[in-house]
Amino acid sequence: LKTSAVLPLPVKKRCSCSTSLSLSLCFCCRWLRSSPCPRLANVVAMGIEGEEQAAPTRRLIFAYYVTGHGFGHATRVVEVARHLIAAGHEVHVVTGAPDFVFTSEIQSANLHIRKVLLDCGAVQADALTVDRLASLEKYSQTAVVPRKSILATEVAWLQSIKADLVVSDVVPVACRAAADAGIRSVCVTNFSWDFIYAEYVMAAGYHHRSIVWQIAEDYSHCEFLIRLPGYCPMPAFRDVIDVPLVVRRLHKARSEVRKELGIGEDVKLVIFNFGGQPAGWKLKEEWLPDGWLCLVAACILQDTAVGKKHASDKLSGARRLRDAIVLGYQLQRAPGRDISIPDWYSLAENEVGLRPTLSSSDIHGDSSLMESYIEDFDILQGDLHGLTDTMAFLKSLSGLDCAVDSGKSTERRQLRERIAAAGLFNWEEDIFVTRAPGRLDVMGGIADYSGSLVLQMPIREACHVAVQRNHPCKHKLWKHALARQNAKGKGPIPVVQIVSFGSELSNRAPTFDMDLADLMDGSQPISYEKAFHYFAQDPSQKWAAYVAGTILVLMSELGVQFSDSISILVKYQCLVSSAVPEGKGVSSSAAVEVATMSAIAAAHGLNVENCIVGAPCGVMDQMTSACGEANKLLAMVCQPAEVKELVTIPSHIRFWGLDSGIRHSVGGTDYGSVRIGTFMGRTMIKSAASALLSQCLAMNNLQQADGMNSDEIEEDGVELLKNEVLQDYLCNLSTHRYEAVYAKMLPECMLGESFLKTYIDHDDPVTVIDPKRTYGVRSPTKHPIYENFRVKTFKALLSAATTDEQLSALGELMYQCHYSYNDCGLGSDGTDRLVKLVQEMQHRRSPNGKTSLFGAKITGGGSGGSVCVIGRNCVRSSEEILEIQQRYKDATGYLPFILEGSSPGAGKFGFLRLRRRQGNTCATEK
Repeated sequence: LKTSAVLPLPVKKRCSCSTSLSLSLCFCCRWLRSSPCPRLANVVAMGIEGEEQAAPTRRLIFAYYVTGHGFGHATRVVEVARHLIAAGHEVHVVTGAPDFVFTSEIQSANLHIRKVLLDCGAVQADALTVDRLASLEKYSQTAVVPRKSILATEVAWLQSIKADLVVSDVVPVACRAAADAGIRSVCVTNFSWDFIYAEYVMAAGYHHRSIVWQIAEDYSHCEFLIRLPGYCPMPAFRDVIDVPLVVRRLHKARSEVRKELGIGEDVKLVIFNFGGQPAGWKLKEEWLPDGWLCLVAACILQDTAVGKKHASDKLSGARRLRDAIVLGYQLQRAPGRDISIPDWYSLAENEVGLRPTLSSSDIHGDSSLMESYIEDFDILQGDLHGLTDTMAFLKSLSGLDCAVDSGKSTERRQLRERIAAAGLFNWEEDIFVTRAPGRLDVMGGIADYSGSLVLQMPIREACHVAVQRNHPCKHKLWKHALARQNAKGKGPIPVVQIVSFGSELSNRAPTFDMDLADLMDGSQPISYEKAFHYFAQDPSQKWAAYVAGTILVLMSELGVQFSDSISILVKYQCLVSSAVPEGKGVSSSAAVEVATMSAIAAAHGLNVENCIVGAPCGVMDQMTSACGEANKLLAMVCQPAEVKELVTIPSHIRFWGLDSGIRHSVGGTDYGSVRIGTFMGRTMIKSAASALLSQCLAMNNLQQADGMNSDEIEEDGVELLKNEVLQDYLCNLSTHRYEAVYAKMLPECMLGESFLKTYIDHDDPVTVIDPKRTYGVRSPTKHPIYENFRVKTFKALLSAATTDEQLSALGELMYQCHYSYNDCGLGSDGTDRLVKLVQEMQHRRSPNGKTSLFGAKITGGGSGGSVCVIGRNCVRSSEEILEIQQRYKDATGYLPFILEGSSPGAGKFGFLRLRRRQGNTCATEK
């Protein structure tokens, strides 16, 4: 109180319905007065702000849920409930607060108190000290673990009391329970727990993030929000009605209070108070007159219960998006996620038609937010495209030259990479930044190397690479690199230096460097085989092949000569920058390759988009990362890489990726052996076709010599055999032709030595047959032939009529693909479990009788990694994905990473050419 500003305020206003001078606010006419307005009772019963409206014809039943966080929520609920009961209605309060909080203010048979605690708020040592981790864990124990039984109990109770409206302040699960019971719900609050817990997640660990998403999903079922002053961003709510503060009524006269505080009657004092503080603390409270704010809230609830559509104050799109970005930013700063608006928010708005689907530039278009991220750089060329993950990368880039405090509890490897990165760039020269997304394999997968049509979606998770070229004389060399050059006695020569941020998350060395001359064999670039062995010398540095290997590709394929040194920042969180998860079958390696090559090409004035490393994969991963577009599937025929079209994902369909936690590697033995088996099968089919063709031609010659009618010879059959002898891609063989002619002649499996004796070679330049190993043949050969047919059918169905049958057919094709992977030996327990959980969700009964999820399949190279799920584009689908995530964790102990959303490929993004603004370094600031 001693620090409060005491300001004189004239208050001599006259109420139109009384002659008394006043210091409180009249409910009906909003003039300051000292006694209740005579029209108050009529206002409560009839409507809002004194408008004459017909009172409800029957008693309404309100179920009012109160959060378990302190008594403040309960005391404001008392005032709203008091007015509802005064209007003749019945209120059931669900709370963990003591009965006296309510009964001391309301003595009525229409007040019912049900002692149930459905959330816990924050765990605090005192009013200002929050234990974030304990809060999240307690909420999990209170509301997450028993969620299923809570919903069942609350739905049954709501139906038993025949509630007309559910009101929540601000218990998340109450909104979901109301929706399941078929009852409308409204929230009254100035904050929501998803926003509060978001900050706790940042401090306690992002693995708790699913709690926040679940809370936000629950709130999204609320019809609208009655928002009180002092509110925080709450994007989960679709519609908003702003009202003044709701406070409990006064129990002491103004003169008594002023006398106790020693404040004269001629001084207007505003007091703020933060409840729960220990004795001796002098905190502040906004002190307002009794009543008016409660009246507004109560009348809105009454009108909603009888079905009146209340006109809400719609926020502008920019304002709501800004709120959402604030929430998204808090969540997504955690490792493993980019920064963006939660999809459930966009979907909820689309469902009720509040606005059309937003482009990424609309979503991230808040200019003030952008400016805060790029204030350290001048963008000389290129566009951010509104991508906040790119903004975050620039922010981390700008902090590289800040001093490193080795005294802090920083892991040794983190400290090493931080020190190395601090001296990586010359801040007076241009830096080139590129971005390339990972991809979700919707259909096609391992059939790419057999020439199949594939459908790939660029995901939201993307990698960023920063590159700078410098003359060797100006390049900052690390000590060991300088020592190496001095030992060679050649003076300054071009080098490449790479820093891998986030190497502590995997078995990688944080730095890599080499002389560019090591990539040359005399005047020619070394072979890819030699390069593979060069990078494989040290397993902890094998990752550098994905980065430095792109330089060799430019040398070998385009004849580029590098005379300058190159600095490359590879900022790994889950991969490079942002969040393409490694080993999860979403092309983390392709994203690194495309981003790196794009950045090196930009720095050297080139225009390229192809990449390589020592894994026997096709080209669809890199093409999707380079050429994909947001919210579209890249349709490409891999013969070798013909982009057919970009297929727009229908608005009613959505795809997710779920990570099994089982590391996927296309360099692994399973993937390679299946590929070898596939090429073995192709060789056998071509050999069989050649033998059949010879027989047909011999028979034709014999018939002609005997004078038989040559028309009996099927010319079409001969032409088919000729094509099959010459075919380079298995996928050009139709399914019926395969079954009719070749399927039975293929062995289930074959020893490598036996195959080599008969056929010499399998004609695959990237794999080598082990003579001592037995390879599956029939299943790996059958898979791409049938997969090509499935992908074509899938693509055609995407443009079919919007029906449940369409979704079911799409899902069935994905299931068939998944089990075909398993037949090839590329399945895993984790991916099978996720697919089974999707099937359980698909076939269980839902409240509305509709299925939300329709199919799933393993992705990419298989043997672990992620599954792709197809479902209806609705909030319920997101809820079921979250449930699958939790059930998988309960069964395995691993919480799957959820991939959702899409973003533009490297081609659409282009590159950024940056220059550090003068004076914007940490050293200058200090």
